[in-house]
Amino acid sequence: MHELGVVFYVVRDVKKTAEENNVTKVSSVTLELGEVSTVIPEYLIDCWNWAKKKEKVMEDAELKIERIDAVTFCEDCKQEYPTVEYGKICPHCGSEHTYLLRGNEFLIKEIEVY
Repeated sequence: MHELGVVFYVVRDVKKTAEENNVTKVSSVTLELGEVSTVIPEYLIDCWNWAKKKEKVMEDAELKIERIDAVTFCEDCKQEYPTVEYGKICPHCGSEHTYLLRGNEFLIKEIEVY
């Protein structure tokens, strides 16, 4: 479970940002999480709820997760398609000359304060 390690990095970055801006309480943190990022949202939330209690500035902070759908682009037919449903092979032309456009992100989108 790498979610705990990921949460430690998020907590560290949020705490640093709060200190730089003289914030005493964070009310929520919004993450953008790609559908194929390998991070499991339920595990992430469990780790968050444990880790946030370790930092006074974040002890009441809610974790909000916005999912980013995975989309793949086909270099041959120039079309996009849903990655999870079709995988690497383009459903439009059958090509394997494809690459992931989006869906593996893990980003801190917003930090909300009191």
